[in-house]
Amino acid sequence: MTRVTKFALAAAVLAVALIVALLPRGGDDTAAKPSGDLAPARSAAALQPCPAPGSAQPVKQLEGVTVDCLGDGASVDVGRALAGAPALVNVWASWCEPCRTELPVLQEYARQPGAVRVLGVQVQSPAKDGLDLLAKLGVHLPSVFDGDGRSGPVRTALKVPSSLPASYLVTAAGEVRFIANPRSFVNTDQVRAAVEGAS
Repeated sequence: MTRVTKFALAAAVLAVALIVALLPRGGDDTAAKPSGDLAPARSAAALQPCPAPGSAQPVKQLEGVTVDCLGDGASVDVGRALAGAPALVNVWASWCEPCRTELPVLQEYARQPGAVRVLGVQVQSPAKDGLDLLAKLGVHLPSVFDGDGRSGPVRTALKVPSSLPASYLVTAAGEVRFIANPRSFVNTDQVRAAVEGAS
């Protein structure tokens, strides 16, 4: 091997070592803490805790559906969390104009005596955008994050239509009923009537 060839080989080995040294590592702090980026937005939104799993039989249509709680990032088994008591599930997105009107109405309804539990499901939009919107609207309802893509486990299980918002009543017996009329709530009387009509 000539001196020039040895030098070229050594330079090539050094170049490869340098490239490997500069490659990102799996333990990179920025990749390991995606939820840390949401801490300020979560603090500003001050959402109520997501429901804990109940002891009743899981809601069959949502059994095994697991998503993240928007308020703290904890894992939520939706079928178990909604078991045993009626609940209104509202599917919304941060870009949805009717959702911006409806979310404060649902917040007001949830505060009234005799209201059923309300669980928000954010879809098709980044979690930070959803948290920022809820903070801006002063809505603190417990909410889960179903992903920002075109489909998520909750949307798939509920067969959510493409137009939002969409609401469902989960009965105490675990039946899931789509609320078709009205599709969007503008006052608490509509919410109460829809819940009673779907019960």
